[in-house]
Amino acid sequence: MGYEYDFVVIGGGSGGMAAAKEAARLGAKVALFDFVKPTVHGTKWGLGGTCVNVGCVPKKIMHYSSLLGAGLHDAAYLGWQLPSNVQHNWETMVDAVQSHVKKLNFSYRVGLRSNKVQYINALARFQDPHTIAYELKNGPTQTLTAQHILIATGGRPTVPADVPGAKEYAITSDDLFSLQTPPGKTLVVGGSYIALECAGFLHELKYPTTVAVRSILLRGFDRQAAAKIQEVMVAQGMNFRFSVLPTSITKNEATGKLHVALRNSETNETFSEEFDTVLYAVGRTADTFGLGLENTGVVALPNGKFDTVNEATNVPHIHAVGDVLQGKPELTPVAIRAGEYLVRRIFGNSTKTMNYDLVPTTVFTPVEYGTIGLSEEEAIARYGKEDIVVYPWEFQTLEWGAVHRQKAESAREGDYDIDFPANCLSKLICLKSANEKVIGFHFVGPNAGEVTQGFAVAVAMGATKEDFDNVVGIHPTDAESFQALTVTKESGASWVASGGCGGGVCG
Repeated sequence: MGYEYDFVVIGGGSGGMAAAKEAARLGAKVALFDFVKPTVHGTKWGLGGTCVNVGCVPKKIMHYSSLLGAGLHDAAYLGWQLPSNVQHNWETMVDAVQSHVKKLNFSYRVGLRSNKVQYINALARFQDPHTIAYELKNGPTQTLTAQHILIATGGRPTVPADVPGAKEYAITSDDLFSLQTPPGKTLVVGGSYIALECAGFLHELKYPTTVAVRSILLRGFDRQAAAKIQEVMVAQGMNFRFSVLPTSITKNEATGKLHVALRNSETNETFSEEFDTVLYAVGRTADTFGLGLENTGVVALPNGKFDTVNEATNVPHIHAVGDVLQGKPELTPVAIRAGEYLVRRIFGNSTKTMNYDLVPTTVFTPVEYGTIGLSEEEAIARYGKEDIVVYPWEFQTLEWGAVHRQKAESAREGDYDIDFPANCLSKLICLKSANEKVIGFHFVGPNAGEVTQGFAVAVAMGATKEDFDNVVGIHPTDAESFQALTVTKESGASWVASGGCGGGVCG
């Protein structure tokens, strides 16, 4: 048809890059646009998208740093002689994080070049359904044409416009991971996994942290698992304020402190408090506004996302993957897999489509939460309570029990039990009418990401409760708990372990 390119990608995140390289591997002529619009605080980053620069990668490293700090108690209890003045240095951590991120940025540039993908560092906009207009720095407007175009622009954190001072003074996860000065006393607004992950590592790094939550934690996740995360974070000293949100933020120019006015929606009580940093993590907005979709005929939902069939919009040659898809998991591996499958269908004669069911994921709170498939609430809504059997089990990690971790002071008020609560929850949700096929897997505990990834294979293959029971556990581990689940919720028996062998049984 005389197009200059076979395939053009708008967005240099994980999904866009994976699709671009796969298309080039299959012989297509490919170009990829990537341009980072700075935050209101001037934060910007390199090639690679949210995950690499301001998401999964820096988050996981800071999470790891916080775990090392929490482990100092264990180290001392187990014989390590540590100086009494051990302190964390925020700037050193940020330098290490950003050094690794920049290394990845460079490797992605090299990867595009070696795969013969034309990289264009410019903001792309549709001029018509097959034409992209763009401007290089200080240059004139240019255009190129493509037979197929992929929208993979991801999303950006949402900051409410109706809270005076929020957009001006609050930061988001786009700013946090390269913050040049310690955050100090921090208010995290939101109950999402991003809010809890950031609040979790900030608290473990010894920055006083408060979480303001409109309603519940981890909406859309299993409620029992969410409650376990809340219980553990409170025991660690996290300060949660439910039904509370900021109504305004002002800055004291003399001290640099942020004066936050807050309101409790249940009691209508208003109060205020000063913080050094306010971090909003109340959701993300698809970064599709301004793409010129009106010049293409592509229909987007009011939230900027697309309803797609096999990653195709209503205009067949314009596709979308990743966080811009309505109702699909906003996860890096999902975007990568969907992008690769899409390209193989276009250029490789494949018919394989993306399966968005049974996608494993993990919330990297201080005690992690891994999940596959349905929550208990979703399972009941879909199949009915009478066809669902739930096997829960709560216990203390062996190592934590051995070093006698105790509740934080703020969690002890009126509570004479100062020992740390059971920090692990293992839970299988099974469908009775399908021979107790596992349709929901949930694990709250250390290293939940690693534990969940392994079990994801079994769940994806249709494992039943009996299949889990027939496997011998590795002792002593937390994961072996899934080989010995015997108590059902409907039995009314306690599912909290009384022994001290972690996830297993000592004898």
